[in-house]
Amino acid sequence: MPDNLRTRLVDAGVRLLESEGQGGLTIRAVTREAGVSHGAPRRYFPTLSALCAAVARVGLVDIGVALDRATQQSTSPQEALNAIADAYVDFAARRPAMFALIFRHDLLEGSGENLRLTSRPLFEALIAAVGAVAPENPQFTALRLWTSVHGIAALNSTHAFEPVTDLSAVTELTRRAVRDVIADATEPGT
Repeated sequence: MPDNLRTRLVDAGVRLLESEGQGGLTIRAVTREAGVSHGAPRRYFPTLSALCAAVARVGLVDIGVALDRATQQSTSPQEALNAIADAYVDFAARRPAMFALIFRHDLLEGSGENLRLTSRPLFEALIAAVGAVAPENPQFTALRLWTSVHGIAALNSTHAFEPVTDLSAVTELTRRAVRDVIADATEPGT
């Protein structure tokens, strides 16, 4: 049975991150949100980095569920890649603070959560999905695809597209990123 206090603290951290952004995610704010004493989290989260990593783990699990659901609802390997990319961009748009925290390796490194155990299977699933469409060097192709789609997701999550285009362009950009990366990977001689 998971420790109830640890779970309460992490849940409070997730709520604060989602409502106030990363700046609102402090140990003091989490203890207040969870309704516990300021010293209560020390046993589980001796540093803010440790607390942030536990919150980020929730986000990694959540994005994994979204990507898996997108894959399961697809009827072809190409459709699965498009659905994965769309789900990734959608997650970033719906939960921008969590999306940003997940990729704050500078903040999360050395936290003791070993987030690679949660994040690596997500990339392995992308490699498998890419391999079903472009079997030549799927790891490198998956890396290219991730960086392309991640850029779109990050820009969209911070509303950076709004001054230059309408949001309908995001879907087209995502589709073209998938198409172009896969086309490059499957062209003879590349």
